[in-house]
Amino acid sequence: MLTLRNVHRTVILQNGDPLPILRGIDLEVSAGEHLGIVGQSGTGKSTLLNIIGMLDLPDEGTYLFDDVDVATLSEGARARLRGQQFGFIFQQFNLFASRSALDNVAVPFLYSPNPADLWTRHDQALAMLERVGLADRADAMPGHLSGGEQQRVAIARALVRKPRVILADEPTGALDRTTGAIVIDLLEEIAAETEAALVVITHDPAVAARADRVLEIADGRLHAPRERDVLAALSAPPQHEREEGR
Repeated sequence: MLTLRNVHRTVILQNGDPLPILRGIDLEVSAGEHLGIVGQSGTGKSTLLNIIGMLDLPDEGTYLFDDVDVATLSEGARARLRGQQFGFIFQQFNLFASRSALDNVAVPFLYSPNPADLWTRHDQALAMLERVGLADRADAMPGHLSGGEQQRVAIARALVRKPRVILADEPTGALDRTTGAIVIDLLEEIAAETEAALVVITHDPAVAARADRVLEIADGRLHAPRERDVLAALSAPPQHEREEGR
């Protein structure tokens, strides 16, 4: 489903110096696959996720989605494809502060080519909120929700249209271990229902262990690490001097 070949991404720092983030990424992700990506802070995990999700384009290399070169698509076409086929779970939640939890979860239906979805969007959004245990908070505004509740609203929004690709950046970061396990169960359940590819960035060894395949990103490249290397990557201190170019 997803193929990245020799993908590079460089950002320009405030002083004008270039900072290479990705240095030749090769990656294939199949429908129905659960991929875990680990690595220290500042190694480009979020940058890679943004490219997979078509939020950014690579400076060099090729990204194929269903055998179509993403770079050949117009910005509008990429936006429509992103809205229809991808579900994003961001670390910062990115909820609309002026919309209720229910309305936030219903937002992806604005991209639906099916007019019926507009009429049923609130019913479908409420059903997904129930699956993440927040049906009773449907009318609450994000400012009145805890961090963990906001995270679950963001997850419900990402899953409500049952996307073909689910991209999750630390999806359990704001959750306790029990709730985090429930959330990963839900991500895997929804992915299995639609043969969706599930790509999860995590620092949690328990979450990484759930993946079909785990890759470590280091020095701008992806590696298939040994188990002890994975644990070292998850426990390493952040590299504050590095910028990830998110």
